[in-house]
Amino acid sequence: MIFDDFFKAIGQMPDPRFRRVLWLGIMLTIALLVGAYALILWFISATTSEGIEIPGVDGPVTWIGDLLGWGSLAIMLVLSVLLMVPVASAITSLFLDDVAQAVEDKHYPHLKPVPRVPFFDGLRDTVNFLGVLIGANILAIFAYMALPFLSFAIFYGLNGYLLGREYFQVVAMRRLGHQGAKDLRKQHKGQIWMAGCLMAVPLSIPLINLVIPILGAATFTHLFHRLSQR
Repeated sequence: MIFDDFFKAIGQMPDPRFRRVLWLGIMLTIALLVGAYALILWFISATTSEGIEIPGVDGPVTWIGDLLGWGSLAIMLVLSVLLMVPVASAITSLFLDDVAQAVEDKHYPHLKPVPRVPFFDGLRDTVNFLGVLIGANILAIFAYMALPFLSFAIFYGLNGYLLGREYFQVVAMRRLGHQGAKDLRKQHKGQIWMAGCLMAVPLSIPLINLVIPILGAATFTHLFHRLSQR
């Protein structure tokens, strides 16, 4: 059933409004990754007198020059593996309302429109969750060191739980409010966790991970409506 939700999301790609949101999400994701990489290069350049060598970049780091070099492309692809989970969380407040409304207009036209979540309310919730996400992953480093043979399972299990929890909660709050969304999430936490894991895995695959945050928002919209009808 979760795969049905995902394939419905993919099937809506030709929808002009859906594609607009998808491309905006991709551009924002790339901008965030480039910004993160630029910050790293700036820090290296500012704290070392002669720069350092980075694989794929000719010569020492020289900030702007290396940011524009071809070697940066490979480095940003690697960086995307490390940063896409928090990036996926960060863009939720900006695009989830638009994605959910596009999905509902096509698949659930009988539903009444709902007011948009105020921007700063959504941003506040996303920043709070982002802090939880980063903190949980920092603490998980100890688990990775203690159980290295389970590191992948711990990473995907933890981030799948956190992403599933956030995406479902935000989608459900549009229709049920905070407490109603929380109650429904607790009733179906197993399915939500599995859907979050299925989202976390492709987030670690370069290039493919660019489209996952928006497809994830659409998938969780379908998941919410399916579970709320039970």
